[in-house]
Amino acid sequence: MSQPAKSSHTPATPDTPESAAGSRAAAQRLKMRRELAAAAMELFATKGYEATTVDEIAAAAGVARRTFFRHFRSKEEAIFPDHDDTLLRAEAVLNAAPAHEHPLDTVCRGIKEVMKMYAAQPEISVARYKLTREVPALREAEIASVSRYERLFTRYLLGHFDERAHADDANDDPLLAEVAASAVVTAHNHVLRRWLRANGQGDVEAQLDHAFAIVRRTFGSGIGAGRALGSSASSEGSSASRQGEVLVAIARTDAPLPEVMRTIEEALKNR
Repeated sequence: MSQPAKSSHTPATPDTPESAAGSRAAAQRLKMRRELAAAAMELFATKGYEATTVDEIAAAAGVARRTFFRHFRSKEEAIFPDHDDTLLRAEAVLNAAPAHEHPLDTVCRGIKEVMKMYAAQPEISVARYKLTREVPALREAEIASVSRYERLFTRYLLGHFDERAHADDANDDPLLAEVAASAVVTAHNHVLRRWLRANGQGDVEAQLDHAFAIVRRTFGSGIGAGRALGSSASSEGSSASRQGEVLVAIARTDAPLPEVMRTIEEALKNR
């Protein structure tokens, strides 16, 4: 599989007037989105989600209704003000990845931008988590945001398969890329939910690194054309890659991540 072409576009240097103006505009946009989000969360908590209108959110933030719709398409989107910018930062991590880094490690660094977003405002993140558990529409909006990261990481991983490892089943590359990207996002979200349920307490960085190590051991084989692969990852994942099978494993949603990954590994061994 050929590697995706690198973009020849060179961004403006930080000291150009265009770049400075763009940075100010982006900062003002994010500030307004966060103010609208704060107003929405307060109203949802006091009045309830269904009883709150877009006009009330805009009024609480001190802006007009049309200003609200310049930033969000609906009121459920209003409590996720940072995902657009975080997605761009995650993509920047992928684009700037060093040549020697394993692609799964790059994706894991990219998804950490999401955790940084939540960890920057723990109290707001915990309150938002509680709201999404109570309101199905907010939960659906959250799931839609997660799917954007999965698509980004799938595209990236699809460009880094080792042709030698998949000589006989190249048509499965899209499946393998999607499964690996989903595993990274699932591992991140498992740790994130556990951290949020603990009211933002605990060493979430160490928990993430542990979760990502499990993902790397399970899904690292075959991804990484031109990259150095760890011997353990190659040996543990090669059997499933050669067969090109679809694996279905069942685990409880509240099971610890190591238990989930052990379930997958056992299913691989016993298939």
